[in-house]
Amino acid sequence: MFILLIILHYDLLIDKAIKSWHLHVSGQVQGIGFRPLVYKVANRFEINGWVKNDLDGLHIEFNAREDVANKFKEEITVSSAPLNARITQVVLAEISIQEFSDFRILHDDTAKETNLLLTPDIALCQACKDDLSNHGDRRYDYAFISCSHCGPRFSIIEDLPYDRMNTSMDSFKLCSDCLAEYSNPIERRYYAQINSCPSCGIMMQLHNSNKQLLTEDADEIVELIMESWVQGKIVAIKGIGGYLLTCDAAHVDAVVSLRERKKRLTKPFAIMVPHTGHLNNFEVNSLELAELKNHVSPIVLLTKTVGQILFTGIADGLDSVGIMLPYAPIFKVLLDKFQKPIIATSANVSNAAIIYKDNDAQIELSKITDFIVSNNRSIVVPQDDSVIKITPKEKQKIIIRRSRGLAPTFINSIQNWPSETIMCMGAQLKSTFSLLHKKNVYISQYLGNLDHFESLHNYKVVQKHFIDLLNAIPTVIVIDMHPDYQSSVMGAELSDSIHNSLHVVQHHEAHFSAIIGEHNLIDDADPILGVMWDGLGLGDDGHMWGGEFFIYKDYQFARCCHLSYFDLILHDKMAKEPRLSALSLCSVIPEAQNFLKEKFSNQEWKIYSKLIAEPDNLKTSSMGRLFDAVSSLLGIMDKQTFEGEAAMHLEVSARKYFSNTNYQEFPCFDHDKIAYHDLRPTDLVTCILFDLFKGVDKNLIAAKFHVSLVMWIEAVADKEQCEKIAFSGGVFQNSLLVDLIILCLKKNYKLYFHEQLSSNDENISFGQLVNYMIRNKLIEN
Repeated sequence: MFILLIILHYDLLIDKAIKSWHLHVSGQVQGIGFRPLVYKVANRFEINGWVKNDLDGLHIEFNAREDVANKFKEEITVSSAPLNARITQVVLAEISIQEFSDFRILHDDTAKETNLLLTPDIALCQACKDDLSNHGDRRYDYAFISCSHCGPRFSIIEDLPYDRMNTSMDSFKLCSDCLAEYSNPIERRYYAQINSCPSCGIMMQLHNSNKQLLTEDADEIVELIMESWVQGKIVAIKGIGGYLLTCDAAHVDAVVSLRERKKRLTKPFAIMVPHTGHLNNFEVNSLELAELKNHVSPIVLLTKTVGQILFTGIADGLDSVGIMLPYAPIFKVLLDKFQKPIIATSANVSNAAIIYKDNDAQIELSKITDFIVSNNRSIVVPQDDSVIKITPKEKQKIIIRRSRGLAPTFINSIQNWPSETIMCMGAQLKSTFSLLHKKNVYISQYLGNLDHFESLHNYKVVQKHFIDLLNAIPTVIVIDMHPDYQSSVMGAELSDSIHNSLHVVQHHEAHFSAIIGEHNLIDDADPILGVMWDGLGLGDDGHMWGGEFFIYKDYQFARCCHLSYFDLILHDKMAKEPRLSALSLCSVIPEAQNFLKEKFSNQEWKIYSKLIAEPDNLKTSSMGRLFDAVSSLLGIMDKQTFEGEAAMHLEVSARKYFSNTNYQEFPCFDHDKIAYHDLRPTDLVTCILFDLFKGVDKNLIAAKFHVSLVMWIEAVADKEQCEKIAFSGGVFQNSLLVDLIILCLKKNYKLYFHEQLSSNDENISFGQLVNYMIRNKLIEN
């Protein structure tokens, strides 16, 4: 043997063209079929060596001439790279000569520190859909089918690197047929870590609301679900990131019952349809269709066709409905048989966290559902469905919720991240956290409202999972300025416990930092105007900001102007009752008093009028509250049951006007009645009341309001001499406002909107990270 090795070594040395190479591929490279691809390409190139997953990415060692080595690198990282790969770095280096007799996939991991991106869950691929409906395939109707190109990833990973033993699939031992596929290079399931079939795979269980196990037979469970939907029953089904509550979307009594049990009075439900043939009642463009069918398979907000009366009680009063296709095989099996749309909404009581543990489902969901369908594969990380919208006119993508299929990966062109491990705690209502580790950025999935115990608990569980998974001990903690945010409290406690540095970032400065970071404008030489519009965030002066304009230049932020302050009364109650915002803004307009008084009882009017008269009231510049006030004044909504409801209906009203005029005109209030450069919301409200008293159509007034906001932006940009404008904050989930901004300003300004992140408070944690980086740059300079 020793002589043979010497001969092989000598032969390699004789052929000076043959060298040994090490190829390191970084990024989102695990759990997407990369190793099988490398194996196949290596055999095609007649290359010997090995490939393996490690804690810092994908590693390959092989022998080849230099030209072949470069072609091999190009083939696997560019030409034939896996569809779901997100490659951040490729390093090919010559190493000392090695001897390889073949090409193999190895499992040993030698990296000491974790340095790679985590792969999100991937929606069911077309090949698996075909297998699922093929009567001759052994996985016909198998509700947990998957392959190298699809299936759960992030939601089931317990440790790194991504191998079966490190996932919740570890307890499922491959049968001989699955093992043969797993070991066969020509198979699609070659080295597919979550491979299984009915003989060796995941089992479903059906319980009733009394927690009694009814059956574990898959076919019987499917039939019972069908019968339950037809009868108007509510069924909780365990999906990829948690349980979903389902019922027949056309069964009005079932929808009413679901709303009552879930305590979700008016907030829209999402609908899952069997296939795209069920979209005839919606206006669907090619971009929306592509989003519905891609590897994320999110909920997509689609516009209803004119006069549509389908789906009563789903999204009443709104002009769009959230639609998704079956992204998990269990839903594909069910809807292929049911052939009707179903409601598919997160399993929880309204505003609480999604339920994902089987024991919790038995305890909590038995109060809401008639039946519970679980399975014996654990969900490690909970996730809601992602939600996106494409604006009707300019086709700008808006991410409403960033979760399943999108989180936790974030990749952009920033290269010079700090070397510290930084944990950014985010905000309160639309909570996320962001973690910088080994110069990789991880942004958690949407984790909900931290006012709720369940959401707070999930936040802590998911954060600990990230820290443990990546072995990432933070050296810096960044929090919001508001000391009572649960995220700020937890951040301060974490900082104390590990004795690290604690940094505070103002809420809207974090929003601005997020959009600057997403578009890598950190080192931009030109001044950038930041338009940061949302509900509320604590400002530097102790008041609650929300209608803010900033200038970013030379690594510094300056608040250049804002909506004029008005009284913030009753705190959370004001956010729930738009009539209170109207009262506050109209308190100095005498002719509005009789008009407003009708919205309150006599006792309420006395109490609230007295509160408004207090001289030391907390003030706000909130754009969100301005939207609420206008909605109330136009008679659209005086009380809302969920955040943003009044603004959504105001947007619908305005869009009716623009749809009828095909965006050919942009009506605004008289310039002699409003000074657009002064940003006085009372002027705007006065104009609205003037039109109302004249009997102007309310849709036209709503349209004027939206156009006036665009004119405010243009006036500030002109005053500050900024040609670049960046937008962030929950107000910019208003698709009509985004369309109007683009239509009116794109000729003269460079506009930046969020594309990978949500514009709402989900982006605060990433903004905190970018802000820390910017402040470090300021110190360096």
